[in-house]
Amino acid sequence: MIIVTGANGQLGRMVAERLLERVPAEEIGVSVRDVESARDLGARGVRVRRGDFADPDTLPHAFEGASKVLIVSTDTTGETAVRGHRAAIAAAAEAGAKRILYTSHMGANPSSRFAPMPDHAATEEALRQSGVPFTSLRNGFYTSSAVMLVRGALETGVLAVPEDGPVAWTAHADLADAAVLALTGEVLDGLSPALTGPEVIDMAGIAEILTRLTGRPIRRVVVSDDDYRAQLVTHGVPESSADLLVGLFAASRDGDFAPVDPTLADLLGRPAVRVEDYLKSALTPPR
Repeated sequence: MIIVTGANGQLGRMVAERLLERVPAEEIGVSVRDVESARDLGARGVRVRRGDFADPDTLPHAFEGASKVLIVSTDTTGETAVRGHRAAIAAAAEAGAKRILYTSHMGANPSSRFAPMPDHAATEEALRQSGVPFTSLRNGFYTSSAVMLVRGALETGVLAVPEDGPVAWTAHADLADAAVLALTGEVLDGLSPALTGPEVIDMAGIAEILTRLTGRPIRRVVVSDDDYRAQLVTHGVPESSADLLVGLFAASRDGDFAPVDPTLADLLGRPAVRVEDYLKSALTPPR
């Protein structure tokens, strides 16, 4: 049985849906915090059980009978995230899984200035120490995050964010397909190469794309980290989230999310989704 955690989230749900196209439903299990929200998967024959990394006692039942477990990284950071990931790794090993897969990041690095990256690095170390064959899927930076970062610019015509660096933006759908191939085939052992989209684009490039797509000028303006953080907090963003976003730009300046790697496209057997195509489908131009 293949177990997918976090199947109520965007990436985990995509993986579960795609697995159903390749694997009999009775050979798929999902571990979710909210069983009710995964009831539609249960209706299709998928085994749905409650599993919460923050409550390790729930994991043995959720992972029962696992041959492979895909651990989708949590939406927390710091020790809470690492502790949860370690609990999931231990539970997968105890369940007898022959391989543990984890959704890491191309920027995984203990010294990164973007808070989730040291967490990914610590989790990868836990995978090495588990004694179980593993695959750490070093995903490119989600293109959906670019959508979140530019929402305000679509209204104001100004993309005012800190100095940044090039990012190999990557679509969730491509990464879900890669995860399914890793779960069902003999590909990507250990730390994967960076699984990225086909191009690196900075915020100035994003502004140019938005200008083309919307038919109105979107001007990229550089603001200081401190001013950006202050603006976020003023608009109601929690301080911890503001710090996270400032760290994102700092890490991009350090080159954490570049360059492009051909592995994802080679694995998929087709080109990965381009940023402009993703934005075109994700954004409704303002009228």
